[in-house]
Amino acid sequence: MNKPFAESCVQNQQVILEVLQKLFTSPADVLELGSGTGQHAVFFAQHMCHLNWQPSDLADQHEGMKMWLGEVEHGRIKDPLVIDVDQGPWPLQGVKYVFTANTTHIISSAQVENMFTHIAQCLASGGLFAQYGPFNYNGEYTSESNARFDIWLKQRDPLSCIKDFEQLQRLANKNNMSLYDDIEMPANNRILVWKKA
Repeated sequence: MNKPFAESCVQNQQVILEVLQKLFTSPADVLELGSGTGQHAVFFAQHMCHLNWQPSDLADQHEGMKMWLGEVEHGRIKDPLVIDVDQGPWPLQGVKYVFTANTTHIISSAQVENMFTHIAQCLASGGLFAQYGPFNYNGEYTSESNARFDIWLKQRDPLSCIKDFEQLQRLANKNNMSLYDDIEMPANNRILVWKKA
């Protein structure tokens, strides 16, 4: 198996890093959901030495991810966990920070609801959940490119689509998390941040 490579990670990692450096300020563990290739884990852990990074994904992603993680010489990235949003409870409690990138639009609304429930259960009081990706507002796309992307998503999987901010906000509130920030990012993406009470 060749080491996997996601061009999108290279394109967005620096701008995401600049936001996370302002959010994830305390020494702590970070749970990353949907780590994919592991490129984000490697890059962020390299540049935020006060954090221990906990990657996770479905089991079929781990072989490729470990090719990236195996090249890291410091000890701030933990072995990846198998985490499925449809299965719980997750094997972590009292996590200070949770991060995910480009996940909610590739899973169903029911799976997004499960994800928020599990995140709230493992997030510490006062902890932050930061989520990067494209989102709709008031049922409207924020750009023509996002509208085209949504068509592609639905052709790929009828249950996947760009999710509405308002839907995510309701799920957060239901799980004792309130909106902390909504940050505009390049290429019609956002970083949504929720804080657990």
